[in-house]
Amino acid sequence: MNSNLDYKSAEEALQIIQSGNRVFIQGNAATPLYLLNKLAEQSDRLYNVELVMLGIFGSIEITKPEYAQSFRINSLFISEAVRKAVHENRADYIPVFLSEIPHLFRQNILPLDVAIVHVSVPDKHGFCSLGVSVDIARSAVDCAKHVIAQVNPQMPRSHGDGMMHISSFDSLVFVDEPLPEVRYGSNVSKDEMQIGKYIAELIEDGSTLQMGIGCIPDAVLQSLGGHKNLGVHTEMFSDGIIPLIENGIINNKFKKKHPGKVVSGFCLGSRTLYDYVDDNPMFAFLDIDYVNNVSVIKQNPKVVAINSAIEIDITGQVCSDSIGTHLFSGVGGQMDFIRGAALSEQGKPILALPSRTGKGIPRIVPFLNQGAGVVTTRAHVHYVVTEYGVAYLFGKNLRQRAKELIAIAHPDDREALEKNCFERFGA
Repeated sequence: MNSNLDYKSAEEALQIIQSGNRVFIQGNAATPLYLLNKLAEQSDRLYNVELVMLGIFGSIEITKPEYAQSFRINSLFISEAVRKAVHENRADYIPVFLSEIPHLFRQNILPLDVAIVHVSVPDKHGFCSLGVSVDIARSAVDCAKHVIAQVNPQMPRSHGDGMMHISSFDSLVFVDEPLPEVRYGSNVSKDEMQIGKYIAELIEDGSTLQMGIGCIPDAVLQSLGGHKNLGVHTEMFSDGIIPLIENGIINNKFKKKHPGKVVSGFCLGSRTLYDYVDDNPMFAFLDIDYVNNVSVIKQNPKVVAINSAIEIDITGQVCSDSIGTHLFSGVGGQMDFIRGAALSEQGKPILALPSRTGKGIPRIVPFLNQGAGVVTTRAHVHYVVTEYGVAYLFGKNLRQRAKELIAIAHPDDREALEKNCFERFGA
């Protein structure tokens, strides 16, 4: 702890927040848990404070029902920490492309009174870093009237747009606590591994990858050991890219935008990952309205965008954010990268999903569930991959699409799908 800095207590710093304010909370692995839970302790003096955020992680006190009168969460993506509150109508959800969230702040569609962020300790020049989650946090800091920074020696110092001088902050609060960790790679199922292998066969040497975190992206990364000269330009990444970097498979050699660097908005994984990106110039954490900008994405060669879905109908409509009316996640950056990959020279937009849920419910269906949200339209879909193979839909009519998708559906679901296809399309 640098004793020369004017650190305040959490109680003192949070006094700037008043009833009726809109407060941005940095998310993902940079969720400022200490300050967020201290804010809950001030609920008696506050009413109708709106909390705007992406996904938040960790043990969050403020999402409990007893704080509903003091704080109203208005989430831009539904993570597990807020899902129950959204379902019980104690929290709200804003559907929006990830790339466009900074515009909500900059154009005063969502003007911010206060931003609470989580930063690395300042260097000798007084610069902190937004660490593992620059994404929408950079624009929030730039636009908020007041900024409170939780300064943590366990927050990595990342390179890119997250660098900012301590003079950017109205209050500094020192904490020393671990970041939230998420691990997926050890839980990859046999079916997910097969999906990963099919996708790996579609990836050519010299491709630029976008992938999220989860079992299928990790399965893809585990299947790329024989590839060469891959690059990464993605909204997010996890531990799975580390072995590929260390083995020289990911070297970003052929990227046209930021060659030699992994470009991302945020990362989420283990402490090993956070230590790996710490002060590592190979990683550029940039503002999400640049990372997810279609005109930027498409400039890289052979962009392969790998995204997941909850269900897809036989015409190619993709639901990724809800189970019927039951909101589950959000729009996120799927459409940004599906479109960017489609416009990239030799690019490949890919939707990947197991043919059935863990409870045996079909994911390839005649019609989306009532209330399901179409995140990616049938016109945007090119490749769909399940454990039964690859369907290529681009340029195909509805009848042809249905046949392609039926061929990769679970074998026990195909007869019913074929019957529906015949009733709708006559073949």
